[in-house]
Amino acid sequence: MKTDRKYAAVTKDIVEQLREAAGADNVALDDDSLRVCASDETEDLEFLPEVVVHADSTEAVSRVMKIAWDNDVPVTPRGGGTGLSGGALPIHGGIVVTTKRLNRILEVDTQNQIAVVEPGVITQVLQETVKEVGLYYPPDPSSRGSSHLGGNLAESAGGPHAVKYGVTKDYVLGIEAVLPDGTIIRHGGKLLKNSTGYNLTQLIIGSEGTLAVITKIYLKLIPLPRHRTLLFIPFPTLEAAVGTVPAVINSGIVPSALEFMERDAVKIAEEHLFVTIQHSDAPAQLLIELDGNDETIIRQEAEKVCEIALEQGATDVLLADSAARQAELWAIRRAMGEAVKTVSVYKEEDTVVPRTNLVPLLSGVKKIAATYGITTVCYGHAGDGNLHVNILKRDMSDDDWNTKLHDVIVKIFELTVSLGGTISGEHGIGYSQKNFMHIAFTDDELALMKRIKDAFDPKGILNPGKIFPDEKS
Repeated sequence: MKTDRKYAAVTKDIVEQLREAAGADNVALDDDSLRVCASDETEDLEFLPEVVVHADSTEAVSRVMKIAWDNDVPVTPRGGGTGLSGGALPIHGGIVVTTKRLNRILEVDTQNQIAVVEPGVITQVLQETVKEVGLYYPPDPSSRGSSHLGGNLAESAGGPHAVKYGVTKDYVLGIEAVLPDGTIIRHGGKLLKNSTGYNLTQLIIGSEGTLAVITKIYLKLIPLPRHRTLLFIPFPTLEAAVGTVPAVINSGIVPSALEFMERDAVKIAEEHLFVTIQHSDAPAQLLIELDGNDETIIRQEAEKVCEIALEQGATDVLLADSAARQAELWAIRRAMGEAVKTVSVYKEEDTVVPRTNLVPLLSGVKKIAATYGITTVCYGHAGDGNLHVNILKRDMSDDDWNTKLHDVIVKIFELTVSLGGTISGEHGIGYSQKNFMHIAFTDDELALMKRIKDAFDPKGILNPGKIFPDEKS
């Protein structure tokens, strides 16, 4: 795919400046390097950059940004490339700055329960490192085995454990970052409280690499829960499953995870992993995890969840009482996003509503799909109202797919917003969702966001073409 260039090209002179700024070994022009950075996990989109810089220090990022600023060259920050909204796509070519070589865990401060890390640290690596000293970093997107913490901050990533523990933004105490003109800023640090001026840390989190390039992160940790149990609960209808979610939470129990899966999602994941699980033929399932430090309390809460689920119409409740069984069920859930990609051309939406509105959201999505004769496969983080809607092409003709897809997405988003929700819970807006932003925000609200972008980046060189709708000619 191509776009009309409105920025300067990367010349041989600029490449030489980049080599001097970041080190010759950190600057790549070969086709393989460019191709890797041309796409992420967002459908089949691809935009080639002109040069890739693997920055290995804050100062290198600063020097690269200064070169780009002086020459009006666009820069796209890139972490692990696991994004689902095209946030790391260099749609205007230019420079891709990766943070994969900024990958050190600088400190795990057990006394203050804080980790200081670089943005290229893989999420799961941090989790396993702090687990060794009895600490826990809860945000765990499905891509945690390959996603970078910097990308998690850019999208304010969530994951299954957000229902109890919150999302990425809830654990970030401070950052170091580089502005589009190369200026290095620092905000926050090892502080659990900070009411000094504007909260620049939280403004940059979730800004999808459009305001600054993050180069250091201060993360809050918590004590590691000593015990976990997992329940797998099949239901005869989709509505009975999602209707159980508020009933569980309103009982006073806060699960560490509460996931919804419909039958097609489970079946696709089974085929992808070459496994079969009990009750996978049920129309819908809930995966409910409970954790804590007191096994007796966890057992009592599990019994109460069983009672509630059966009252709501569950056909059975299975207890995963071994680590191996729990890992098998979590593998099914975490594989769904990747598995869906293997069966069809698809478009994934990341809707989120108050959890009490999950039933009308899910039933409404299915009605919209039926009206347009299109297939949807749904699963997600039901405990926090976050439903992933995968729209599948299957055997539709190209003409039907191209004609209907946009209208289906608009209808789903309009329904979501009417239910008090919004169009992305954790995947971000990026490139693929930007032209739907008017459904979630007024013109005045979007204009305010644009003024913030202009204050940070008046030249518009940092991750251009993301978040904001295309201007109408």
